[in-house]
Amino acid sequence: MKDGGLEEVSNPSELFLAERPQHSTGSVVVSSLEGTRPILVELQALASSTSYAMPKRVANGVELSRVSLLLAVMEKRLGMHLSGQDVYVNVVGGMHIDEPAIDLGIVAAVTSSLREVPIEPRMLVLGEVGLGGEVRAVSQVELRIREAVKMGFKRCLLPERNLAKLDPIDGMELVGIQEVREALDVALA
Repeated sequence: MKDGGLEEVSNPSELFLAERPQHSTGSVVVSSLEGTRPILVELQALASSTSYAMPKRVANGVELSRVSLLLAVMEKRLGMHLSGQDVYVNVVGGMHIDEPAIDLGIVAAVTSSLREVPIEPRMLVLGEVGLGGEVRAVSQVELRIREAVKMGFKRCLLPERNLAKLDPIDGMELVGIQEVREALDVALA
C-alpha cells in the first residue's frame, strides 16, 4: 500500500529477504508455495537457556504443534537436550507457512542457534522431517530451486528422493540427504 493506492510486488522473495543479516546464527532460508508460486522466506530461531521448570515454546508464522513435534524429534533422534531451553521460531515478514517442506529449515535454524554456528547464507533448505528422523520428499522442488537460483542462491539441501528425480540445475549445487543428522552435518559445517 502506497500513497497512490496498492502497488504490485513483482518479486515477493526479494522483499522477504531484503533485510536478512548475513552469517547470523538461527537464520535459514526456506521455500513456501503460495498457490503455484514459490516464495523464499527467512526463518529465524532462538534457543536460550531457561531457569524455569517448563521452557517456553513460541512460534510466529508456523504452527506451534509442528514446532513441538520437531523439537521432540531433535531430542529423541539427535540426543539434543532442549528441555532446559526456551525456543522461539519466527517467519520473517509476518507470513504464515503451513506446509511440511519447511520442517528441515526449522530443525536447522534451532540447531544453528543452539550451537552458535551460522548456516551458509546462500543455502536453501527443503524437506519434511518424519518422527524417525528421516527427511521426506516435498512437492514442486524444481520450481522452488529455480526461484532460489534467480535470487542468487548457490546450494540447496534437499531430500535424496527429490534429488533422484531432478536433472542438474545450472548455478545450484544440490545436496541430497536422507536423515536429519546428515542434513545438520552439511548445513552447519
